Amino acid sequence: MAKFLIDANLPYRFSLWRGPDYVHVFDLNDRWADWEIWDYAKMHGLTIVTKDTDFYDRVILSEPPPRVIYLQMG
Repeated sequence: MAKFLIDANLPYRFSLWRGPDYVHVFDLNDRWADWEIWDYAKMHGLTIVTKDTDFYDRVILSEPPPRVIYLQMG
C-alpha cells in the first residue's frame, strides 16, 4: 500500500518514487486541483510530496492529516 502521494509538479519518471510506497498524481488524475489532491491524501492516509508552496501554506493553517513533505530546489 502506498505511503506517499507525489504531486504533479515533480517528475513522473524519477526513480526515487518508483515502487509500492509511492503513487504519483499522474497515475490518479493529473487534472486534480490542489484541494482534490489534499482530500485524496487525507482519505488514504498518504503523505504529500511536493514543491508547491500552496500545500506548504495549507499544512501550516490546518491540522494534519495529511502530512506534507515540501521540497525546495533550485
